[in-house]
Amino acid sequence: MSTPRGFRDRRDESLLGLVGELPELVKNLIVAEINAAKTWAARTGKDAGIVGLWFVLALFFLFWTVPAIGAFTVIGLSSWMAPWLAALILVVLGLLLVVITAFLGYLRVRRMKNRENPAKALSTDARIVKEVADEF
Repeated sequence: MSTPRGFRDRRDESLLGLVGELPELVKNLIVAEINAAKTWAARTGKDAGIVGLWFVLALFFLFWTVPAIGAFTVIGLSSWMAPWLAALILVVLGLLLVVITAFLGYLRVRRMKNRENPAKALSTDARIVKEVADEF
C-alpha cells in the first residue's frame, strides 16, 4: 500500500519483510553519506581557494602600501603639504584595502569552519543506529 507521497505503509508487513529490507536501507545510507562527503569536500575546496585569493589580494595591496609609506616619509620630510597629503591618502587607502580583504578572507574561513563535517554526521548516524540496536 502506498501513501500520497509515495511512501509505503509498513504497519502490515512482517518482521522478516522489514529485516529483508535492511541491506537496501544500509546501502542507501552509505551512498547518501558518500554523496554528503563529496559535497562537503567540494564546498570546502572552493572556500579554501577563495580564502587563498582574498589573502593574496591582501598581500598584493600590502606590497604596494609599503613603498607608499616610504614615499610618504620622504615626501613629507622634503616637500610641502600637497605631495605629503597625497602620499598620506594613498597609505590610508592601501591600509584600508588590506584590512577589507583580510577581513573578507577571515569571514570565509569562519564560514568554512562552521560547515558540518561528514565524519561528524557519520558518527552521529552510527551512534543512533547503536542506540536503536541496544533497545532491541
